[in-house]
Amino acid sequence: MTPGPTPVAPETQLAMAAPIIHHRAPQFMEILGEVREGLKYLFQTRQEVLIFAATGTGAMEGAVANTLSAGDQALVVDGGKFGERWTELCNVYGVKAGRLGVEWGRAVDPQAVAKMLDDNPAIKAVFVQANETSTGVQHPVKELADVTKNRPGTILVVDAISALGGYELPMDEWGVDVLVAGSQKAMMLPPGLAFAALSDKAWEFVKASTLPKYYFDFAKARKSQEKNQTPYTSPVSLILGLQEVLAKIRRDGLEKVFAHNRRLSEATKAAMKAMGLELYSKDYSSVVLTAAMAPAGVDGQKVVAELRKRGIWIAGGQAQAKGKIFRIAHMGYIDEVDLVGAIAGLEIVLNQLGYKVALGTGVQAANQVLGKEAAA
Repeated sequence: MTPGPTPVAPETQLAMAAPIIHHRAPQFMEILGEVREGLKYLFQTRQEVLIFAATGTGAMEGAVANTLSAGDQALVVDGGKFGERWTELCNVYGVKAGRLGVEWGRAVDPQAVAKMLDDNPAIKAVFVQANETSTGVQHPVKELADVTKNRPGTILVVDAISALGGYELPMDEWGVDVLVAGSQKAMMLPPGLAFAALSDKAWEFVKASTLPKYYFDFAKARKSQEKNQTPYTSPVSLILGLQEVLAKIRRDGLEKVFAHNRRLSEATKAAMKAMGLELYSKDYSSVVLTAAMAPAGVDGQKVVAELRKRGIWIAGGQAQAKGKIFRIAHMGYIDEVDLVGAIAGLEIVLNQLGYKVALGTGVQAANQVLGKEAAA
């Protein structure tokens, strides 16, 4: 129940256990062609979705290095641990990153972004998380795209590493310019694959970029993928797993996948409320994970540690939220039984740590939501 790596389905594991195929063989080229189409469906784009053997941070780095030049100005929405990463990446490449600080647990105000762009038209890129995994907050990507899409000199770059496949993020329809993702979260795969898709506007920025890149060269990757190849050795086993996952998502349909995640999210949040726990996210609470405040006098890290002894893995807080919160993910290959079991374990641990809650309180609240949704 951590926000990555998340569980991997048995059929996906079996696909990855198949004999290795040479990455230049016609058989693999056919598989890669199928994967390319499946990724376009998942990203909801007509653009090529680039695949790299890396974690999601690799795609984040590539998004900076391929669209900007040294000395360019960018705006980073910084409302959590992963928002900070955009600034760090910009600094590495000599991009001047202005920081729009957002209180942890809050979502950014799109009008604040618009004002900063109005005040400084030289800003070439706005960097933001779709889902700030460290705080359990979803930033309003659609509204942010409304701010940037009619500004020809500015692109919107979105980290969807914990969001893609979890909830609606139609790249083309909303006008997102760069969307990056990773394999080990809502995409239900092991860590090791990073993805990036770019709008036509963003590809124009690529042509003008002068920053150094080699492995994460987006133009080189696109040229190879259009031939059903990758520039370098492909992570063959992970691609086979990706083929299986994308086929399942296509069979189920995106709306069914998103509805499943919404059900689990609503059930988890109902359980937290029933147990008297406050959500850390004050607005735009995440669909793919729930960040809850640890009760007064209870260390959130101890909640995580005690649950782990019982075979239930959740995540603690990071940086300024360490010890103050715990995070329960409900994305990807997780079902109602997994969720209810985690909530039951949480009730036991909270009682053990001195926060008294009647056993079954959270479970009952979660089951009421799950039962109602199932009946509907």
